[in-house]
Amino acid sequence: MKTPTPALPKPTEVEIEILHVLWELGEATVRTVHEHLAQTKQAQYTTTLKQLQIMTEKGLVKRDESERSHVYRAAVSKSQVQRQMTTHLMNRVFGGSARGMLMEALGAGRVSKKELAEIRQMIDDYEKGKKR
Repeated sequence: MKTPTPALPKPTEVEIEILHVLWELGEATVRTVHEHLAQTKQAQYTTTLKQLQIMTEKGLVKRDESERSHVYRAAVSKSQVQRQMTTHLMNRVFGGSARGMLMEALGAGRVSKKELAEIRQMIDDYEKGKKR
């Protein structure tokens, strides 16, 4: 009998920002993460450190303690988080309606012809049983 995998904790906005840095870099020290965050927003080093410690406890990141400066890397993939957040948004805001969510997304901004073609292809692939 297969043991169920534990549910992925839903990351906060700040945690998602940190995950983006780690997805981009692969792995990083607290200082490197902090420097990336400080480029776009006011951030304190100690706050970044504490956030990474919390994310380690939640299982969102892994910490390598073999060096003097601990190195962090994402323990969850970008696609895992995107799928979780999309499902959460679709269920909470759109009552579980993928159609409603897609229509709002298409109406919210400019969608290029290339993006529309990619969406059509994704729908065709989905109908044929090929998930991306």
